[in-house]
Amino acid sequence: MSKTETEIDPVTFLNQLRVDIDRIDASMHQLLMDRSQIIDRLIAVKARQGGGSAFRPGREADMMRRIAERHKGLLPLETVESIWRIIIATFTYVQANYSVHADIAGGDASMRDSVRFHFGFTVPFIQHQGPQAVIDAVAKSSGDLGMVRIDGGLSAGAWWRKLTSANAPKIIARVPFIERPDHPAGMPVFVISLPLAEAAARDVMIYSVTLDRWHESIPAQLGQVKAEILGNAATDFGLSLLLSLPGTKTEDDLRQALRKAGAANARIELVGSHAARYDHSQIKDQ
Repeated sequence: MSKTETEIDPVTFLNQLRVDIDRIDASMHQLLMDRSQIIDRLIAVKARQGGGSAFRPGREADMMRRIAERHKGLLPLETVESIWRIIIATFTYVQANYSVHADIAGGDASMRDSVRFHFGFTVPFIQHQGPQAVIDAVAKSSGDLGMVRIDGGLSAGAWWRKLTSANAPKIIARVPFIERPDHPAGMPVFVISLPLAEAAARDVMIYSVTLDRWHESIPAQLGQVKAEILGNAATDFGLSLLLSLPGTKTEDDLRQALRKAGAANARIELVGSHAARYDHSQIKDQ
């Protein structure tokens, strides 16, 4: 008959637990190396097919959603979230070297926390003053990412206007993906890249809307199609709004809402899309 844990000498039992920890650590390391071999094969396959973007926001969102749903135990979810974010970011970097350009005009600490939480320390981090500088850097790159506060900062102006042309960078993600009040890198940030030919997440569509003037009924009419005003700024052409719209709605739905609000001449331009945020409150206590 085997002894119970209470019957085993404490020192012997602790040594056995440490052996188990070492075994698990070795297994995790081996699995990461196994993953790198698959990535190596993936690179070879993509090369034969003529290449393709290493960024797949939709797939990344699915991975993070599954992690959040299956997580349980004492290990904090934010630790697991950050580990997987760094794994994804680093293996993407292995496939195609890239840098992350980030706007630190609103304060270095919060943005640095967001960059390191989501991309780790292997991916180069390049600092800029203002969202316009970030967008310009991404536009001139061969495949870098940019990070811009969703509010853009108080003096940033209509920075999203730089995303409107067909070949301009576009919003491809919103971080953090797992949303909760105490998130360690909780500042809402848009991730920007050169336009993706495939694999974009389209749960939420992001539009730039230019108006000749403000109409008081705009918020109520936008609410009817579940659109949200994320930013607004005066321009030489009038008022510019940054709007989010559920992917289940169409640009025509947005146009109809603006027309009902008296803004029939509104100019609507798509500037990106992203996966729907995962609300941590959806997860039952485990």
